Amino acid sequence: MSKRTIDYYTSIGLLKAERSKSNYRIYSDEALDDLKFIEECKNLHFPLDEIRRKLEMRKAKHLRQSEVEKHVSAVTQQMKQLNSDLFDLIPILEKLDEEQKEKLTSNLSLLRTALMKSLLSVTT
Repeated sequence: MSKRTIDYYTSIGLLKAERSKSNYRIYSDEALDDLKFIEECKNLHFPLDEIRRKLEMRKAKHLRQSEVEKHVSAVTQQMKQLNSDLFDLIPILEKLDEEQKEKLTSNLSLLRTALMKSLLSVTT
């Protein structure tokens, strides 16, 4: 990630930095975790406003039930869209040779399993 990107995230308040005596920015371990999270969200094509909301939720000590319900609804909608996208890929997958098809479907299966485990751990 470029210095310019980190400076931008800091300037819009997504990242927090302290200043050294010589005016250099000093980022905490928490800021590094936030930066990794921001990059993961960017890779999933989330807009910065949504990333800011997700960061705030991660850091919140207590969330109102309405906020949790809103977040669950958004995740559910994203899952529906991803499922639809996967369904659109079926004709393309069918054209692949068996080795390519096995590799892709195996990766999808692992991701679905991980997602289900994550969802179950949150709901239990």
